Amino acid sequence: MPPNTTASTGDKPGKSGRKKGRKARLIGLVLVLAIIGGIAYGAYWSISTVRASFPQTKGSATLQGLSGPVDVKRDGYGIPQIYASSAEDLFMAQGYVQAQDRFYEMDVRRHMTSGRLSEMFGKGQVKNDEFLRTLGWDRVAKEEYDTKLSASAKKYLQAYSNGVNAYLKGRDAEGISLEYAALGLTNDYKPAQWTPVDSVSWLKAMAWDLRGNMKDEIDRALMASRLGPKQIKDLYPDYPYSRNKAIVTQGQYSELTRSFVGGGGTSGAGTSTGTGTSTGTATTTGTAGTGTGTSTGTGGTPGTSGAHGTSAGSGVQSQLMGLHDVMESLPTAVGVNGNGIGSNSWVVAGKYTITGKPLLANDPHLSASLPSVWYQMGLHCRSVSSACPYDVTGYTFAGMPGVVIGHNQNIAWGMTNSGVDVTDLYLEKLSGDGYLRDSKTVPFKTHEETIKVAGGTSKTIVVRETNNGPLLSDRDDELVTVGKKAQVNTAAPDRGDGYAIALKWTALQAGTTMDAVFAIDRAKDFGDFRSAAALFDVPSQNLIYADTEGNIGYTLPGLVPRRAKNDDGSIPAPGWDSKYDWKGYIRQAELPYEYNPERGYIVTANQAVVDPAKYPYTLTTDWGYGTRSQRITDLIQSKIDGGGKISTDDMRQMQMDNSSEIAKLLVPSLLKIDIGDKDVRQAQKLLEGWDYTQDADSAAAAYFNAVWRNVLKLAFGNKLPKELRVKGQCLWVEPADNTGPADEAAKVRECGERDADQAQPDGGDRWFEVVRSLMDDENSDWWKTPASGPRPKADNRDELFKRAMIDARWELTAKLGKDIDTWSWGRLHRLFLKNQTLGTDGPGFLKYILNRGPWKLSGGEAAVNASGWNAAGGYGVVWVPSMRMVVNLADLDKSRWINLSGASGHAFSAHYTDQTGKWAKGELLPWSFSPDAVGKSTSDTLVLKP
Repeated sequence: MPPNTTASTGDKPGKSGRKKGRKARLIGLVLVLAIIGGIAYGAYWSISTVRASFPQTKGSATLQGLSGPVDVKRDGYGIPQIYASSAEDLFMAQGYVQAQDRFYEMDVRRHMTSGRLSEMFGKGQVKNDEFLRTLGWDRVAKEEYDTKLSASAKKYLQAYSNGVNAYLKGRDAEGISLEYAALGLTNDYKPAQWTPVDSVSWLKAMAWDLRGNMKDEIDRALMASRLGPKQIKDLYPDYPYSRNKAIVTQGQYSELTRSFVGGGGTSGAGTSTGTGTSTGTATTTGTAGTGTGTSTGTGGTPGTSGAHGTSAGSGVQSQLMGLHDVMESLPTAVGVNGNGIGSNSWVVAGKYTITGKPLLANDPHLSASLPSVWYQMGLHCRSVSSACPYDVTGYTFAGMPGVVIGHNQNIAWGMTNSGVDVTDLYLEKLSGDGYLRDSKTVPFKTHEETIKVAGGTSKTIVVRETNNGPLLSDRDDELVTVGKKAQVNTAAPDRGDGYAIALKWTALQAGTTMDAVFAIDRAKDFGDFRSAAALFDVPSQNLIYADTEGNIGYTLPGLVPRRAKNDDGSIPAPGWDSKYDWKGYIRQAELPYEYNPERGYIVTANQAVVDPAKYPYTLTTDWGYGTRSQRITDLIQSKIDGGGKISTDDMRQMQMDNSSEIAKLLVPSLLKIDIGDKDVRQAQKLLEGWDYTQDADSAAAAYFNAVWRNVLKLAFGNKLPKELRVKGQCLWVEPADNTGPADEAAKVRECGERDADQAQPDGGDRWFEVVRSLMDDENSDWWKTPASGPRPKADNRDELFKRAMIDARWELTAKLGKDIDTWSWGRLHRLFLKNQTLGTDGPGFLKYILNRGPWKLSGGEAAVNASGWNAAGGYGVVWVPSMRMVVNLADLDKSRWINLSGASGHAFSAHYTDQTGKWAKGELLPWSFSPDAVGKSTSDTLVLKP
């Protein structure tokens, strides 16, 4: 069943095509704004007013500050390709064009990164601003710009800012985007000038959403109120290195040279050993932290008791839940608040491709947003030289110069989140106006922040920092109180005024990631690429590589901390003991990489980077478990076994693979269950002969995923503490000061406290591994669950599976109807695209105007086609492949790409969601690169003149 591409919004499919639906919304908006505007201001807005913000795409425009004319060529999807004769003109035009299409999005982003959302949206954002000011992204970005970035990077950032401001000049807010017209109904907000720091700050927001295992660190500590160490370990099993291969399987770490020696070819292997300017403290020596132990589970004791000497008392639990609540309420930058974020990228060498040159694919998995977080464009110097070295195209962020993922004339690259642990939480012992540090009281580093509030009174807060970082616990009143009650063992200092929580994070120090973006964009070979990657401080990403000469490669960049011995970063550490301080950073020369591996391909999909048996440092204890990466590997291997060759379309089809790996494990057992109820048996029969693919029109996929959701709920979800369960889910459980499965006795009623897309068990591939490890233990306590009304209890695995199948049958009957012939996965698994400000928190009529959907999607959690859903909260899509690309290094003009939405952020532009229907069906668009190809695909040309 094809996705619904004509839906107007919400649950109401449109009855006609896209243009008519867009016109209907436009008329509706004008009528509503006319009424409200007339009442409020005695004036009426017209359709021409709404359209005033649409960009000029033809003719010419004057742009003061240019040194020469610039051509902006847009194709039929509004995607711009910019041609200039100098680098400064190129980036100035980029700023101008992105502001044309996306300035409102850019403006909201900079208010988020600087903790100034209240200036736009009023008092409802004060708490978020307090937290963001405490993190201090914009302060770090300013330091980065002032002290770390190269002169050329600053020049390009300033040129970009000049372009944005040239667009803003002479335009009132309503002429920039219709959202400002809506904001004007409640406040007098006007956009300010763009600055280079606004661009740099966005990198911090991206790093926050891709920060690593902080969420797992909190969850493990919260679990300790109801589960013992062994049970928590069950829920964080070891990474299956023998089954799901790590990214780097060739090469090894040399103790003699203290460097990683990559496998395969050698060209370029030694070019990135320099630490550049981004690793100033990485020269710290010593061997602390070199023992990896197991580095695959939780490491050490997986609660909040053990090596750190702190117990899991209710005070610490409440502190951590309070911290989670504050984090959860933040607007997302690129991910679901750091939860469930993954990505796919892989590259195949020419010996296995039809073209004889590499093919490179990438699809980052991020939260769905409207407009898409990505902006497609090309940046071309008319004559490439040292003075103007850019001929690059791909995906970038609106508000930031350069291209983040894509290709230039020589190389292509992609990214996935590495998952490397670059954050640690520290418990801090407060004492008067300071904190305890090795038995001495040290004064806080403090400063004041004043938060301006639209339509309200400004608020001043004090930000306190320890040597480990800012006190996040200061941003929640409950945390201050419960910190005074935190339970610790006798080895910890007396509680006194209580405990606080500080955050240590690599992104809170100035770095050079912006320099890395510019350097990658102009890289010519693997040596250039690795040297550029060495500047990519945060977020730590898996970078894959291919070039037109036929080489492929991988490198892991980033600031990666060395931790103290016996501290793997999996649980909060005692800040009062300096032995738990970070011991510097792993040198760039020591980080894993590969170049032309013998196997002929490289796959990265958030799996482990390297087997700990081959590497002396613990990079994280919380890798993704490798389900997607191994499936991609199997797809590649099945294609090339026997001499097969891979095409560009083969790569696209791999991106759309909907196979469910957990179904392959469970369905054989589910089919053996003796079902007496004829209606449940009817549903069970759907699984007979099912090929495990999760197509949108599959009834079997709908039923299996409902069974999987209920297996997780019965076996694990109902036994987790309320802090991890879904809001509104209330259970009778034994008191929380006892350990053991919570359904052993019914004594107190507790209700879940997490939003549906944040709750556990989320059903990701960690839970695949949890269930896999328990399959042979048919009488495990995890398989026990009490009766519920007419539903039977379960005392073993098969009884719980039977109960889950019953529950799933009647859940889908309620959602989809009793007739299973009408069931389909797409009816459950739907994507709604929402404007990330007024489309989520605005009045109903604005949501109707700004939002789009639904689309019925194939794919699922931990499938290669990763349309993610949270099994604890429901079946709706919460994160997606935010774009897809396949780069053909034999002929760059035969590369293909697609975005989640469209080029435009204007709700009534033809390019608002014009790519979404094709994206949902797995189609890719032509991706022109050469001047001839771009010329043939050009629909509109705008000439920017000095």
